[in-house]
Amino acid sequence: MGNIVVVLTPLIHGLVKLAGLTPQNIEIEPGTLMHIWVPKETVTKNDQNIVYVPPTKPAVLLLHSFAMDGILTWFLQVFALTREYAVYVPDFLFFGGSITDRAERSASFQAEFVAKGLGKLKVDKVALVGLSYGGMVGFKMAKLYPQLVKSMVMSGTVIELTESISRDSYKRLGLTSWSDLLMPDTIEGLKRMFSVGFHKFPWVPDFIYRDLLKTIFSNRKERNELLRDLVVADKDATSHTNYSQEIHMVWGDDDKIFNLDLAMTMRTQLGDKTTLEWISDAGHLVPLEQPFKYNKRLKCILERVAKNHEHDE
Repeated sequence: MGNIVVVLTPLIHGLVKLAGLTPQNIEIEPGTLMHIWVPKETVTKNDQNIVYVPPTKPAVLLLHSFAMDGILTWFLQVFALTREYAVYVPDFLFFGGSITDRAERSASFQAEFVAKGLGKLKVDKVALVGLSYGGMVGFKMAKLYPQLVKSMVMSGTVIELTESISRDSYKRLGLTSWSDLLMPDTIEGLKRMFSVGFHKFPWVPDFIYRDLLKTIFSNRKERNELLRDLVVADKDATSHTNYSQEIHMVWGDDDKIFNLDLAMTMRTQLGDKTTLEWISDAGHLVPLEQPFKYNKRLKCILERVAKNHEHDE
């Protein structure tokens, strides 16, 4: 059997290019490189230099989960959005092609990294769409860069991953750490990750799991450090929930990691500018499991957000 991931990845990349995106590597600073998919029309050549121009359509930033890189998480949304929006899909540090020689591992550091990359791409405001880990980084971005992040659409995430939220999840899922779930090193561990991530994961032959283990879990040491750094002691957690942005929460009704009860509590904490809706027969990775239902909701929200911003301006 050939390596299925090696076959599928270029196919997905090819389709995403046909949808109008192109991959770029941007030096954020010496030793720190961002790999990001950007709209083709924002990239121009000046002599031998690449020059980025601001998008002419409203910009949407898609921030990926911990299970996969940017484009594997979001390719089904890219196809749905590129006609009306300028879509940007970065890889976080230590995912895809993004790397750094800096020692920081916090969600705030990832947020700063993404914001600096967008600055170099001449993007000055975005509707931010975050899934799981991407949502946690997104909440940090919204707080640190309120002028950049104009609105948020969040799924399967928390404002901050506290010890008590983690303990509750560990107990429900039978874990001792997030690495147990998210950095599997056996086929059984990978099967568990997918069965927890989805409402109903289809049967897949073991050779595909073997391929996935070999190909998608690079930078293990650094990713384990990211997970360790993500959990915040309850006493250090920010009580801060008054965001200036509209926040739209779109949940899978069977999210086994951050369930609907937790989502409802968050919705109350975040206040009046926050909405919560859920999609049936979907788990934690709702954009991957129910892409048609999710894309329909996402497009409705983005249209409403764009109209609201027109009124504000």
